[in-house]
Amino acid sequence: MDTSELRNTLKKYGQEHLLHHWDSINDKERSQLIQSLSGMNWESITKSFERSISSMDEGGKMDDRMTPLSPDQCASLKDTSDILKEEYKCTAYKAMKEGQLAILLVAGGQGTRLGVSYPKGMYSVGLESNKSLFQLQAERILKLEQLSEGKIPLYVMGSHNNLETTRNFFTEHSFFGLNPDWVVFFSQGTYPCFSLDGKVLLSSKFEVARASNGNGGLYEALRDCKIIEDMESRKVKYIQLYCVDNILVRVGDPFFTGYCIKEGAECANKVVAKSYPSETVGITCKVDGAYQVVEYSEITDKAAEQRNPDGSLTYGLANLCIHFFSLAFLSKVSNELDGELEFHVAKKKIPFVNEEGVLIKPEKPNGVKLEKFVFDVFRFAKDFVIWECIREDEFAPLKNAPGASSFSPEHCKMALYALNQKMILEAGGVLVDLEDNPVPKMQSPAAPLNCNGSSDTKNDTCVQIEISPLVSYSGEGLEELVKGRRITVPVYINDKDF
Repeated sequence: MDTSELRNTLKKYGQEHLLHHWDSINDKERSQLIQSLSGMNWESITKSFERSISSMDEGGKMDDRMTPLSPDQCASLKDTSDILKEEYKCTAYKAMKEGQLAILLVAGGQGTRLGVSYPKGMYSVGLESNKSLFQLQAERILKLEQLSEGKIPLYVMGSHNNLETTRNFFTEHSFFGLNPDWVVFFSQGTYPCFSLDGKVLLSSKFEVARASNGNGGLYEALRDCKIIEDMESRKVKYIQLYCVDNILVRVGDPFFTGYCIKEGAECANKVVAKSYPSETVGITCKVDGAYQVVEYSEITDKAAEQRNPDGSLTYGLANLCIHFFSLAFLSKVSNELDGELEFHVAKKKIPFVNEEGVLIKPEKPNGVKLEKFVFDVFRFAKDFVIWECIREDEFAPLKNAPGASSFSPEHCKMALYALNQKMILEAGGVLVDLEDNPVPKMQSPAAPLNCNGSSDTKNDTCVQIEISPLVSYSGEGLEELVKGRRITVPVYINDKDF
């Protein structure tokens, strides 16, 4: 596309300002700008912005369009018999042994809210081992490989501004023991940033401001980066997806995986029960007959407070961003249905170059980023199920900086220590302090009564009790190590001779 044709195209879509600095940039910069602008589908970009803004302006509540899922689509860990749990676990281990299960890690986020400039997965919450989120999660995969005698490929989706750093971190740490040939890195795409009135912003005189296209950009990335083909070449049949910030995540959870396989699910969501009606979480239900995660802001208080005959919330299945897909479903979504996913509007403070060529860093939201959500593909599923897990055992997301009142590194660390204490006690161990006094039971910040991610428990009740994932994935094998033993805290169980 030559300059004249480009000017006409930009004028047609109200974006001619993008060439405003043409006379003040050099030939190399002009070439870069032309290449960038010519590669954009301006009709699609314009329609995406208009649809997203229109949908946001419509607002409204979804009460009249919502229905709860049927009970036969929902199972929970706490209500599943030991016999059935063993069956699910064996089913999952068989799939792992045959190389049929892959893990998909969504790790595009930076640690900005944590006060660091590197990827969130590299963050350490201050455990005795100083392990990062990436290491804890990789070691859980290693333990599953040991338990199942299988190989589990890990696919790591980063973003344009953190993929290389993430890849280097894995390399520098020898992939945390994983086989490098079984770890695949790829990047989600980006999308232009807009002013509030729909003008595409510039990050420099010759560069369009862009941002990652949300975790729902996964499906485009799977297609464009040939990840589906890679999975097919490895004979993968099932994928379990999770987001990097959850320190308690049971990566590859055998119960969840086995349940989904036994039920013949093409798509599934792991959830926890909402702790109270107004908890600010998305909930899983049906909207106009299709499966969907509805944000808390999209329903009325009346709907949020509605209860079943047994007293449980009618709309109480809280989303955790832990999903299961069959490869057939993921392939269909990526290759055929991704274009049907709508963008969601996020108003943000977006640095931009003004008409004078000065870079402005706004102090309040001045623009719009368009994002897709990974769970929006639920509506395409026919065979969909829910698995409810125990919140304090599996969900403690890291979102805020040290010292914050909720979802902080301190809370994540305490949640993991509390879980490890529970595992040792259930295995028959006795925890004592340096004076041989029994250690009080810790109150996990992840427990339902602390569902905002904070805890009223004093810091001095947080006792260092760390168990390496390489020793135990979720409590198995601990009995032979700790039963009948008095274990002095602080303790770090990283091998059989701790």
